[in-house]
Amino acid sequence: MAPSSQEIYHDTVDNATPNVNSRSSSSFDPNDISINAHPCDLGRVPGLIDDIASYNWGDTDFSTDRNARISLLSKARSLIAALETPRETLLRHIGAETSNFYIIVIGIETNLFHEMAKNNGSPKTATRLAEAISFDPDLLRRILRHLASMNHIIQTGEDKYRPNNFSKALTTSPLAGSYQFYRDVCLPAMSNLHKWLKTKSYRSPTTIIDNPFTFGHQTSQTFFEVIASTAKNTEHFNDHMVAYCQGHPAWCSESVYPAADRLISGFDPTPLPDGSDPVMLVDMGGNVGHDLQTFISQHPSHPGRLVLQDLPSVIAVTPPSLTSPLPNGKHIQLQEHDFFNSQPVVGARAYYLHHIMHDWPYAKCGLILEQIKKVMKPGYSRLLINEQVIPERRASWEATYLDLYMMVMFGARERTEKEWRRMLEDGCGLKVLGVYGPGGGVEGIIECEVALEEGEGREE
Repeated sequence: MAPSSQEIYHDTVDNATPNVNSRSSSSFDPNDISINAHPCDLGRVPGLIDDIASYNWGDTDFSTDRNARISLLSKARSLIAALETPRETLLRHIGAETSNFYIIVIGIETNLFHEMAKNNGSPKTATRLAEAISFDPDLLRRILRHLASMNHIIQTGEDKYRPNNFSKALTTSPLAGSYQFYRDVCLPAMSNLHKWLKTKSYRSPTTIIDNPFTFGHQTSQTFFEVIASTAKNTEHFNDHMVAYCQGHPAWCSESVYPAADRLISGFDPTPLPDGSDPVMLVDMGGNVGHDLQTFISQHPSHPGRLVLQDLPSVIAVTPPSLTSPLPNGKHIQLQEHDFFNSQPVVGARAYYLHHIMHDWPYAKCGLILEQIKKVMKPGYSRLLINEQVIPERRASWEATYLDLYMMVMFGARERTEKEWRRMLEDGCGLKVLGVYGPGGGVEGIIECEVALEEGEGREE
């Protein structure tokens, strides 16, 4: 069964079977605590089971068909949510998942998961693992039991455990660093959200210097200053960026943004006045060039130059391999640049921002956009914003959780299409040409140009 676009990221409930076992809102009594022991939405269970059973298991490769896998995963999550009682959901949230997070970080920092992965992941006793990582055997046994109950490792017998793919992945720096990054940097902010909101009469934070992050860390430093303050924070942040981007479809592929048709086919190869090649793509705040490498892999014969821009401290740690000759014989140009300052590349075919705008409140976004707009060639240059575009209904949890963290960390936000258009068109004089992506609010491309005056033409 092929999933519809609305089912890919979120299960639909419009036609769900009514829950005959639940009370109506008019008869609900908040003093009757027996509701805590009843399934949350039992009436949906038969339909969800039928939906799951209807998938073409023999014809679908869920390891490669991302849309089918995510659609099925959404159904499975909905089934669990419907079957759980409020009591079970409560205990999972406040007990099982919170303790699970912290013991995973302990396992990472003591090399537990590396030891479990040795000898091709063969089963090992808690005693043997404890000896290898200098851990109290009884304590480790308790930790392993909980990890197994949460399906993060496999118990193969009495006191014997082996890793699964998830716990094997915890030996890699992207996942390991992500857990440490959230523990050290993100969670102190989120855990103090309730206190900060109470002091602000429950109003959204709107600045990068007075928000739950600065409150939770008891600092006057911004998020980026805290990240840059230690090598550990920088390393873990970069690890998380790698982990976050893994598994997403290529931003410049046909399934997301058809760059071949939208950019390459309209590229003007005329040399610049100084004789240099014109610029195809400027990746602003592009870290160590992951997205430019993706562009190269998707379009190895692209014309024009590629420019990677970021702050001097980031450009300084860019791997030498990034400047090696490309398949078309050209190189990526590294350029130190702060996107709040004047953009040095004039008239490029495209200016690309990936997860930049969601880091900044509205006013700061306006400053970034103004610098880009000044150098865009009307009717030719494109601004590509790679961000979440949250739908008004059926948003993905990947977009909604990130929206809350952007609020907590930066006083910023993820945005709906209406909010993007309000910022870009009404606020900055740009025109949105299209919104591309898989739907659900996950990693879409917003394509813009300078709004043309009446009578002006577009260079296509």
